[in-house]
Amino acid sequence: MKTGAKILVESLQREGVEIIFGYPGGQILPVYDELYDSSLRHILVRHEQAAAHAADGFARASGRVGVCLATSGPGACNLVTGIATAYMDSVPVVAITGQVPTYMLGNDAFQESDITGITMPVTKHNYLVKKTDEISRVVQEAFYVAGTGRPGPVLIDLPKDTQTGMAKDVPRADKVVLRGYNPTYKGHSRQIDKVVALIVEAERPLIYAGGGIISSNASTELIALATRMGIPVTTTLMGIGCIPGDHPLNLGMLGMHGTEYANFAVTECDLLIAIGARFDDRVTGKIDTFAPHAKVVHIDIDPAEIGKNKRVDVPIVGDVKAVLQDMLTSIKKNGVHDAWWKKIQHWKQFHPLKCPANGALHPQYIIRTLSDLVKDKAVIVSEVGQNQMWTAQHFCFHNPRTWITSGGLGTMGYGLPAAMGAHFARPDVPVFDIAGDGSIQMNIQEFGTIVANKIPVKVVILNNMYLGMVRQWQELFYDHRYSFTELPPVDFVKIANAYGIEGMRVESPDDVLTALQASLNCDGPFVMDFRIEREENVFPMVPAGAAINEMIGGHPRS
Repeated sequence: MKTGAKILVESLQREGVEIIFGYPGGQILPVYDELYDSSLRHILVRHEQAAAHAADGFARASGRVGVCLATSGPGACNLVTGIATAYMDSVPVVAITGQVPTYMLGNDAFQESDITGITMPVTKHNYLVKKTDEISRVVQEAFYVAGTGRPGPVLIDLPKDTQTGMAKDVPRADKVVLRGYNPTYKGHSRQIDKVVALIVEAERPLIYAGGGIISSNASTELIALATRMGIPVTTTLMGIGCIPGDHPLNLGMLGMHGTEYANFAVTECDLLIAIGARFDDRVTGKIDTFAPHAKVVHIDIDPAEIGKNKRVDVPIVGDVKAVLQDMLTSIKKNGVHDAWWKKIQHWKQFHPLKCPANGALHPQYIIRTLSDLVKDKAVIVSEVGQNQMWTAQHFCFHNPRTWITSGGLGTMGYGLPAAMGAHFARPDVPVFDIAGDGSIQMNIQEFGTIVANKIPVKVVILNNMYLGMVRQWQELFYDHRYSFTELPPVDFVKIANAYGIEGMRVESPDDVLTALQASLNCDGPFVMDFRIEREENVFPMVPAGAAINEMIGGHPRS
C-alpha cells in the first residue's frame, strides 16, 4: 500500500518524466513532500503561469510531454493562460493541480476552484481524481492523450485526500484503450492517389506547411516531397523550421506579416497542399480570396480542422508523416515547374524583406546579426508582438524545434519561461529569448528562477518603449492616436544586475555583434537591452480583413 502522492510520483517516473516545473501550496503539499525524496528534478518558478509556459517550452523543444504542478484555487487558475497557450498550438503538456478534499468539493472551501470546469474549453481532456487507486491509471491515460493524435494539454486535478489516501499501486498497462478516442494515423489510399494525380497535373503547386509537420517529426518527408516534385513551400508561424530557411524552395512565412512572394504565390497557385495547418485568420486574411484559383488539399490528423475555415477539394485525415511517406511511395516521376518557379524567383528578387540600413539601430539588423552568429546552433524563443514577427521574418531557421513561440493565443510573457523549459530540453545549445520591453515585463520575475537554477538563457530585449504591435496598429489605423501604448523607460540591465545577471545596453548598430558575442561568452544568463528605433514597424503587413496579396509597407508590384 502506498499513498496517492507516492503513486503519482512513481507513475510520472514510469512515463519517463525527469523534470517538473511548479509552485507549492497547501492542497498539493503531500505531493511536494514526496518530491523531497524523489529523483525527479523540480524547478521552482516564481509564478504558476511560468510553470505552464516552461513545461510548454520543454515539450516543443524536445518533442516529449512537459509537466507542470500547482496548488488549488489561485495556483491552478494561474496555470490557465499557459494551458490555453499549449492548447491553441497543439503542445503536449500534463498539468497537475492540488484540490480541496473530496468532501469539501462544491462548498466554496478556502482556495477551491472548479479547475476542471474552467479548463474544459482549453484542454484536450481533464480529470478530477476522486479515488486514490485511480491515480496510476489516470497518469498513464493523461500522457497517452496528451502525446498522441493531435497533441494537447491534459489536466489532472487531485483532491488532497486522494493524495494522502492509501492504495495498491496498479502496474502500468501495456496498452491504453479509451472508448471514443482512436486517432487515425494512416491516410486513405484512394485520397492519397487523388493528391498525387493533382500534383502531377498542377502547373503552379504550392505547399502550405504548418506546425503539424513539427509535431509529427515529418520535416524529412516534407523536404523530400518538395524537392522531388519541385514544389515551393511556404510555412505558417508554427511551421517555421520544418524546411531550412535558406532552402531554395522555401518562400518563408505567409499571412499577415508573411513575405510578399509567399502571399503572391498563394494568390496565384493552382494547387494548394495544406499539411498540418489550420487556415487561421492571420494566415488567410479574407478567406474568400485565399488561394482563389487553387484546388485545395488538406492533410491533418484532426478531422475537425478539415473544412472548418476553408472549402477543401481533397481531404486526408491522418498523421502527416505517415501520409507523406505514402505519397512519396506513390509518386512515380519527378515534377518540373520551370515557368512557375521563374515567376516566383522574379517576386523574390523584386520583393525581398526589407532591412533598413540608415545608421540607426534597427531590430531587423539585430535579428540578422544573431542569425549569422549562431547559424543552426541555437534554440530561439520569442515573446509576442513585433519582436516575434521580426524574428520570424529575419532569422534563418535550419531545423525543426529550434523556433518556439506562442502562435494561436499570442501570449505576452510566454518567452522567458518557455526559454527556461527549452534549455532543459536542449542543454547542448544556447537558448535565446527575443523579447519586447512590454512582453518581458509580463514574467520578468522569472529572472529569479533563472539565477537560482543556473539557466544560461540569453535575453535580447528589443526596447522601443512602446507596446510595439498595438502602437503600430494605432499608427496605421487610428491616426497615430497612441492610447496607453507608450511605456516608461526601464533600465533592464539594472534589473538583471539586481538578480545577479550580467547585462549590456546597446544603442548603436556598431555594438550589436559585440553584445551578442558577449552573451555567448558568458557561461550564465545574459540580458541585452537594445534601444531600437521607437516607431519601427513590421512590414509587409496585411490589414485585418484584407486579401493576403493586399499588403502595405512592401514594394511596388512588379
